[in-house]
Amino acid sequence: MKVINTPGAHGKVAAAITVALALGLIGTAGPQADARAAATAIKIEGEAPTRADIPSASDRRASGGRYLALATARRPDGRGWYATYTVHAPAAGPYRLEATMSSPLEQAEDTETGSPINLAVNGGPSTQVSKSQAYWSDAPRAWGDLYRLGLGDVELHRGVNEITFRIDEPVAFEGAVLHRFLLDSFTLTPTPLALSDVHIQDPATNLGIYRSKADLRFRLNAHTAAPQTVRYDIRDHRSSQVASGTATIPAGATTVTLALPNLPPGHYTASATLSGKTLVGRFARLPEQRPVQGSGNRFGVNTWAHAVVPSARRDALADALRQMGAGYVRDGRSWPATEPRRGRYAPTPQDGVIAAMHRHGLKSLEVIEGPPEWAMTPTSVPLPADLRDAYRYGRHVAGKPSGVRPDVVQMSNEPDVDDTASTGDQQAAYVKAAALGVAARRDRPLIALPGIADIGPYQQLMLRSDVVRYADIWSFHGYPWPPGTPDPDVPSSAGDQHELWRRHGEGTARWMTESGIFLPVQPGQDPTGARQSEQARYLVRSAVEDLADGVDKHFWFAGPPLTDDGFTFSMFSRAFQPLPAYSAHAALTGLLGRADFVRRLPGLPAGASGHVFDSGTQNVTVLWAAKPTQVKLPISGRVDRYDLMGAPQGPAERATDGTLHITASPDPIYLVSQRTERRPHRPHGEQRLRRVPSAAEQVVLSQRYAAANAAPGKDNGNTEPPVGYRMGTTTRMWLDAYNFGDRPQKISLSGRVSNGWTIRPGAATTITIPPQGRVSVPFTITAGTRPRPGIDYDLTFTGTLAGRPIPPSASWIQLKR
Repeated sequence: MKVINTPGAHGKVAAAITVALALGLIGTAGPQADARAAATAIKIEGEAPTRADIPSASDRRASGGRYLALATARRPDGRGWYATYTVHAPAAGPYRLEATMSSPLEQAEDTETGSPINLAVNGGPSTQVSKSQAYWSDAPRAWGDLYRLGLGDVELHRGVNEITFRIDEPVAFEGAVLHRFLLDSFTLTPTPLALSDVHIQDPATNLGIYRSKADLRFRLNAHTAAPQTVRYDIRDHRSSQVASGTATIPAGATTVTLALPNLPPGHYTASATLSGKTLVGRFARLPEQRPVQGSGNRFGVNTWAHAVVPSARRDALADALRQMGAGYVRDGRSWPATEPRRGRYAPTPQDGVIAAMHRHGLKSLEVIEGPPEWAMTPTSVPLPADLRDAYRYGRHVAGKPSGVRPDVVQMSNEPDVDDTASTGDQQAAYVKAAALGVAARRDRPLIALPGIADIGPYQQLMLRSDVVRYADIWSFHGYPWPPGTPDPDVPSSAGDQHELWRRHGEGTARWMTESGIFLPVQPGQDPTGARQSEQARYLVRSAVEDLADGVDKHFWFAGPPLTDDGFTFSMFSRAFQPLPAYSAHAALTGLLGRADFVRRLPGLPAGASGHVFDSGTQNVTVLWAAKPTQVKLPISGRVDRYDLMGAPQGPAERATDGTLHITASPDPIYLVSQRTERRPHRPHGEQRLRRVPSAAEQVVLSQRYAAANAAPGKDNGNTEPPVGYRMGTTTRMWLDAYNFGDRPQKISLSGRVSNGWTIRPGAATTITIPPQGRVSVPFTITAGTRPRPGIDYDLTFTGTLAGRPIPPSASWIQLKR
């Protein structure tokens, strides 16, 4: 490809032209006016703007030896941080804009992101490049924290043009909140006139969702000199055609709209063809049945919006999630960015995420992410070395202003499968400290235990350390395994956790804070149609089975486009348009209402499943089978049928014996009938269950060992024993005792160990801990003659305060081989 290098030449703009950014996959169509220099690319060096307030830096890896480098906590003036470039275009028309720059959203690789990017062309509006994380995830790495990114198509006129990059929002970066933008160079390559977007309504404010009437819009990547005829074909989730025809984009325009026919609720795909090239758009018509709002809603969705959702999409995403029946969103906040130095707190972009969700009636669950480097030591990773840091941070999050304060704080995410050697007793101590910080606030959020990936030794130690008394919510996750298995069964996570909860739960609510399915994807593509249908079926089945196993709230993973290591999880396409799972979720929440589980249907044929729910006004039976199966159901009265997408199918027909004969299939269906009895409504798990912690509960015990005694590294929650601390025949360790109360406390400590081990204190075990203080007591543990190498043995530290027991710290130890 021939490349023209254009330095920052000066020139005056002749006219303002609207930016035409491609929001979807770019097809090619139409004549190539003026032959436009045989696809010659115009290359612009980032460090050579016509005017800018962004500095540059040197690096031999940069294409010109320098690059534009913005990284500052200082707020810009009214114009924002900007860099304007003069571009000489050989011909008018659309140009593909590609840049070597920092990624505005999270990448799969462990690199830091940049701020959101706004673009303006020839004095037009400054518009955020709001592509999805799934779109950026395919970008090749260039050097350092820079990637080769496709920013979409822009329209230039012949001669002198101006392009402005503008940065007006900060990003959480390495323990700070910075305006950050790195730009090595960018290119503009002439590209044919083409369809750039197929969407209903305005994609800036609507992600392709409607409930009654809507228009379908086709958009070009530039103004057309001659009329352009678009052929379109609209199909439902079963690939049946529901509409087709043509629409003409007139000369001098970029768009044409047409009114959609009266379609039943469901998911639809619109294929638009121009000059032999096809672009696909997706949209969803929502069912008439609206979901329950407020505390009666049982459904949530994971967003991780702070990392994977452009700020320009937040409100549209929040509105779409509320309309499909989510009551909660689950997200996280960067602790290092929030507290860059001990005791120094800063606002972060997560405040804007929570505010947007609250504006749209969604509640927020915020996960406390990993601590800053200043809080950790090599032996404490991934937890703070001083648990008072966890306490103070929990107190800070719980005390934020109401508009940006989370409704639920979750202590951590899947600590049992991180890649460190942390143990369940350490996590329990950390959870206690952070939870006490949250509980110190009068109008505190609810407290959720960490989302546990797998039942195993890690969780067992947390439970033995009596961590549940510090929480309102018992949290866990469930995914089918192995990833990518077609039409997998729903895992037994909810049932397995239910048994543990019965023994240790102390009345806490049970929340499945992650449930999802791994969908394989090829680079640059969405899941295949078959995989999309599989996801929609699995979403309904997993929610129904988990609710039947006693789950109070069910969170799908994930909502926005999210791709990681060749798999996607989301309800939206790479172009931020709904997939069938979105419509299936809307049908589920609307039809189930408050979703009180009643019973499983007995006597069904092999492979068939039926679950009955009380919606609040009606009985709703959800029915499916592994393969098409005839099912007889003794349901009296009128029974109305709805398909997977919530579209009404009319009343169910009865056989001569009065029973319903229904064909069940892998796609769940809903059978709605009138209730014959009143049932009490059970709580939905939003009660604040924990009373004010007692003085004894405000004392937290935490075991501390030298690096040589660290537990073996873990790779999942079912790591095979031995998993305890590795001990020599004689080992010295410390028991840290924290007092998170507001007055001094005198306590007595003791330790016990099993099977021939002995434990001896190295100092007085009756100690006084000042308020918000810590006292460390040394102990020596001796193996004796009975313990066998490589076997885990119980070690428990306990204490008393004024005769009342202090919650214990329980661990395992093993003799090194």
